[in-house]
Amino acid sequence: MRRGRDRQFGRSPNRAERSLRATGALRFVVVVGAMSFFADFTYEGSRSVLGQYLGLLGAGALAISMVSGAGELLGYALRLISGPGADRTRQYWAITIAGYVLQMSVVPLLALAGSWEVAAVLIILERVGKAIRNPPRDAMLAHAAEEIGYGWAFGLHEALDQFGATFGPLFVALILVLDHHHYRLAFALLAIPAIIELAILFVARFTYPHPENLEGPKAKVETTKGIPKVFWVYLAAAGLVGAGFADFPLIAYHLERAKVVSTDMVPVFYAIAMAIGGGGSLIFGRLFDRFGMRLLIPLTICAGVYAPLVFLGGFGTSLVGVTLWGLGSGIQESIIPAAVGRMVSGDRRASAFGIFTGGYGIAWFVGSTVIGLLYGVSLPAIVAFSMVAEFAALPLFIATRRRISAATQ
Repeated sequence: MRRGRDRQFGRSPNRAERSLRATGALRFVVVVGAMSFFADFTYEGSRSVLGQYLGLLGAGALAISMVSGAGELLGYALRLISGPGADRTRQYWAITIAGYVLQMSVVPLLALAGSWEVAAVLIILERVGKAIRNPPRDAMLAHAAEEIGYGWAFGLHEALDQFGATFGPLFVALILVLDHHHYRLAFALLAIPAIIELAILFVARFTYPHPENLEGPKAKVETTKGIPKVFWVYLAAAGLVGAGFADFPLIAYHLERAKVVSTDMVPVFYAIAMAIGGGGSLIFGRLFDRFGMRLLIPLTICAGVYAPLVFLGGFGTSLVGVTLWGLGSGIQESIIPAAVGRMVSGDRRASAFGIFTGGYGIAWFVGSTVIGLLYGVSLPAIVAFSMVAEFAALPLFIATRRRISAATQ
């Protein structure tokens, strides 16, 4: 009788079960996105002024670039451990929680830093926390993505993430305006969103103890297929993109030193970049599920022209450049990882995310070091290096797309 009614109304038990899984998957993505909103509110709020803060404590351009690059290097390289470790132990939540606790704890401690060296240690520890929690978290998100689409799941999550990265810098900018550039107060007040993030984290842990159940039965019986060759081509392309992308602390340092914008406006520029990145992640995540890898070609070209606008332009031109930088940042945090989830079987995803972001981070560190060295030599040289690295990724993205298309035919 029930089966007859299901058929009468055009649905089946399997369709109803899939609909329930999709609803649960979407809710999980939103909850994890809420975690990321407050996490990014906290650490991106601090990162929006780290360049000025380190400079205030006595660091120069090379030191700022090296600290940022070293943080990214260690932060990404450690994912080579946390990703495979999560797959091996299956302790996805435990590793994710450990990373978030470390990251959310050290940001407010920047208020107590008495020298740029102490601040540098805290900045690097914040990156370590992110490194620990990202691969297992992304692997859990991939379970939800199986039901609602990789582009939509990672794009929606990144949009919430980036919106947090928008409000955090605006909050910091407001504190600096109201309290006469009191950086220490701003860092201390970032403890509030950090506490909220940790509260949501523990609620999510007990609400969704087994995110793998969000996938259908087919996903549960997958066998280990290893990491395909196309993954390494794709990693090389992403590494080139990362190498050509300057860290925002150096951009902030440049904008203030060159008197392109006032100190108070630097966090606002960063907030605009994050808002563009969040909106772009939401829109292009949807489009990625429809158009696939071909979408990365025009987006990489658009983001790749940020360098001449930021390092050679005035106020308006720099604002456009920072906007494109934000778009590129959102793409690198959403669409590019979404493609990794499609390439690798479920039991190797945390490892794949760890290896991918680890290699990406090494390339980012190399690029950050080169850009930092070039800053004291020639701004046009920075522009040339950045654009060559970005555009060199295009043939590899095209090759990746062709290999994936050939494999699915």
